[in-house]
Amino acid sequence: MEPAAAPAALWPNVATPAVCVWKRLLDIVCILISLPVTLPLVAVVALWIKLASRGPAIFRQERIGRNGRRFILYKFRSMYVDADTQRHASYFSHLVKSNCPMVKLDMLCDSRLIPMGCLLRAAGLDELPQLFNVLRGEMSLVGPRPCLPEEYRYFTRSQRVRFEALPGLTGIWQAQGKDVSTFAEMNEMDARYVRESSPLLDLSIMLRTPCALLRQMRLAFRRHHAAAVARFSFGKSDYSTQSMG
Repeated sequence: MEPAAAPAALWPNVATPAVCVWKRLLDIVCILISLPVTLPLVAVVALWIKLASRGPAIFRQERIGRNGRRFILYKFRSMYVDADTQRHASYFSHLVKSNCPMVKLDMLCDSRLIPMGCLLRAAGLDELPQLFNVLRGEMSLVGPRPCLPEEYRYFTRSQRVRFEALPGLTGIWQAQGKDVSTFAEMNEMDARYVRESSPLLDLSIMLRTPCALLRQMRLAFRRHHAAAVARFSFGKSDYSTQSMG
């Protein structure tokens, strides 16, 4: 039987190899090069969140990292402070058990999002504070996305190979399979990344990520436009019915 939650570490008594020197250097160099762009974005996003809703701009959440170690992940808050987190847990369980494509709730016009929250997520701007996690060595720019502790139990023993790598801001799943691949397919991609990890693969994934984000933003816009049209049509129909009555 699979454990109900992640332990403090998957292999607490086994020494594991250190993170490759090339990966650490690549992360630091890329962050330093991107600072002229990322710093203004961080300021703008933080200001917008404070203007759009009450509460802190930064959201902290426990995640499972390399070798099952827990760490605190930083994100820009894109939901209202009193948002129901149980909805995500139920939705994730449904996706895994039904073998449906892993379409995130925020791409489905999630009502828990603050104004422009969907755009922040679709553009990946809510992930910018995780650059701090990368600098601390808890994450890398490229790697499997870190899961929540309660999600760990859904990974089979063979799928947990993904935890041998540092979790990343982006990865092979985000670059080529997000919103169209199932939970099992996502894990196959992450396992392939762990086996084939190299500087060229990391650079390739980084270069493909902007295009993936643009596709995600376009899809989010279409879905929100369709939802807005549906709400307008429903309201117009309801008004007509009341007028006739």
